[in-house]
Amino acid sequence: MPSDEQGYPVSGATDEAMPHYLAGLRAFNLYHGDPLEPLQKAIHAAPEFAMAHLLQAGLCAVATEPAANLAAQKSLLAARDLPINDREESLFSALEKLVMGYWTTAAEALDYHCARFPHDLVALQCGHLVDFYRANSRDLRDRLARALPLWSAEIPGYSLLLGMYAFGLEETGDYLRAEEYGHSAIELEPFDCWAHHAVAHVLEMTGRPEVGIEWMKSREAFWAGEENFFKVHNWWHRALYHLDLGEQDEALALYDGPVRSEKSNMALDMVDASALLWRLSISGCDVGDRWQELAKAWEQHADGRLYPFNDWHAVMAYLGAGEDSRAEDITNSLRAGRDNEAEVSHWGWQTGLPLVEGFIAFWHGDYHRATEHLHSARYIANTFGGSHAQRDIIDWTLTEAAIRSGNRELAEAFANERLALKPDSLVNQGFIARASAQHTP
Repeated sequence: MPSDEQGYPVSGATDEAMPHYLAGLRAFNLYHGDPLEPLQKAIHAAPEFAMAHLLQAGLCAVATEPAANLAAQKSLLAARDLPINDREESLFSALEKLVMGYWTTAAEALDYHCARFPHDLVALQCGHLVDFYRANSRDLRDRLARALPLWSAEIPGYSLLLGMYAFGLEETGDYLRAEEYGHSAIELEPFDCWAHHAVAHVLEMTGRPEVGIEWMKSREAFWAGEENFFKVHNWWHRALYHLDLGEQDEALALYDGPVRSEKSNMALDMVDASALLWRLSISGCDVGDRWQELAKAWEQHADGRLYPFNDWHAVMAYLGAGEDSRAEDITNSLRAGRDNEAEVSHWGWQTGLPLVEGFIAFWHGDYHRATEHLHSARYIANTFGGSHAQRDIIDWTLTEAAIRSGNRELAEAFANERLALKPDSLVNQGFIARASAQHTP
């Protein structure tokens, strides 16, 4: 029986199918190129190749899109009755929980799986992404910390673990080591855009926008290629640096260029587009009719059921485009999930709903109500949904709402929070100046 590059037997594989499987896995590892095409070739060459089906299920399951989730279910269905070994059966069980909306149960199953099979690169990367999407910073770090001592540079894929560990360290605030591990990963694999993005996060969180822009420019050839799955997200990071420097025109030019010029309908890219356009809009930038195109693109992904982080970003676009009825549809769907036992439904009504209601209130000028919703929601927001840098939009909007509400004390309090973390940010300096200029109510 053939084995993968880490030495694990792969059931149903053939010598003809293995190169296609490895090509699909590498595309997934580096977020470069289409992993599904080679995986389909592997399955065509060996229909009972269980890991090809499972890898396809895993990468579709973490796409956080309704159509992709359905595709993941079909891949699991195809693998269900195949002859599989213990590792494959364990991975199948974890992915089955994931596609049903039980993210933490799936993550915990992957914890145990990776302890038994620490060289399972598919499980480690899928687990890392599950940790990211449920915003569990500790497991983002510790999933890799548990495995790394059992790896070495001689095992294919080692550099990828360094890059994932770098991101986990960044999300737990260990910025110095995160930057070191990110650079170490890139030295071994320059095209590891996840490791590059981990360093970009460090530079964002530590308030070094000038260094961040140079970092992005100097390595653009490695992360901005046409087939790079993560290119829009990395362009978004560069736009954030420009915003911190007060360079709104540059940020808007990036929106019109690499962030949105291709009008991607991938959820990850649209999240970045919504988040950037929202920051620009509430900062006083005239974004014209850009919201309309983005709102149209969200229609196929925002259902109020699969992943509320995406729904919340769709609502931003609906509000900007004046499509209040669509925003209300999402709100109602999130409310309807209250009695659904799936974890993702709990995310929706416990966290997604207050965020959506807070942003709706803000957009319609009810700043007092927006402040109330967002002040409470921000403390539970890290139960799901992205990174610290992505969730910063909550505190950004909260601070703006407090200033616009005319409550000087509260506005200064929130502005001082932000200034303490990034004192050189022109955005934060602007917040404190505007807050302090308010008359006490």
